[in-house]
Amino acid sequence: MFLEGKKIVVMGVANNKSIAWGAAKAMKAQGATLIYTYQNERMEKQVAKLADDKDLLIECDVTSDESLRRAFATIEARAGKIDGLVHAIAYSKKEELGGNVSDISRDGYALAQDVSAYSLLAVAKVAKPLLNKGAGVVTLSYMGSVRAIPNYNVMGIAKAALESAMRYLAAEFGKIGVHVNAISAGAIKTLAVSGVSGYKELIKESDNRTADGVGVTIDEVGETAAFLVSPFASGIVGDVIYVDKGVHLT
Repeated sequence: MFLEGKKIVVMGVANNKSIAWGAAKAMKAQGATLIYTYQNERMEKQVAKLADDKDLLIECDVTSDESLRRAFATIEARAGKIDGLVHAIAYSKKEELGGNVSDISRDGYALAQDVSAYSLLAVAKVAKPLLNKGAGVVTLSYMGSVRAIPNYNVMGIAKAALESAMRYLAAEFGKIGVHVNAISAGAIKTLAVSGVSGYKELIKESDNRTADGVGVTIDEVGETAAFLVSPFASGIVGDVIYVDKGVHLT
């Protein structure tokens, strides 16, 4: 088990269909101790249904610097140093995920950028002192960052910013022996994707374009995330790893 004895923070589990949950399961299977963060009391109940008694659950609202500082101070006090972090957080107003991209509101654009892109940098700032040498950080993106996917709109723009932020962060954290990367996951029916107008057609089209005609799963994405946070991925720095079963090829 290549994560035996490692402590990993997982941010963004909403339910058992979340990609973050796929990552958590894979990391647990490899021996990791997990620390989950949740946004509020409602989300805590969802995460608590999935976590086991050995896991830590810590409240953390990434839109609040004070909440971030408090959360990682609590993590340090209760768990000490950490060996990895999964950033699987994104949000946009539903009305911004359909129609014309030129109709995106200023407020909607700012919100999507704050939660979906800036939050990686905000989390990295407070996590940096806790990360052991050899630790890995991984964030989740989607092909809409580099292609104009119908209705993905403001989230595609935010994912492009996220990938750029990841590269700059990788250059900085590489100096302290921490590797930072992103996974561009295929279209999967998650709570986040269900907010995109016409998401059923998006997933159907994505599944049809995989190399074997079968859609990628949260477990397949999760297993890649487990590898990327591990020391085995120390030579992979600032990359976007596509885990979509070949959809991006055509």
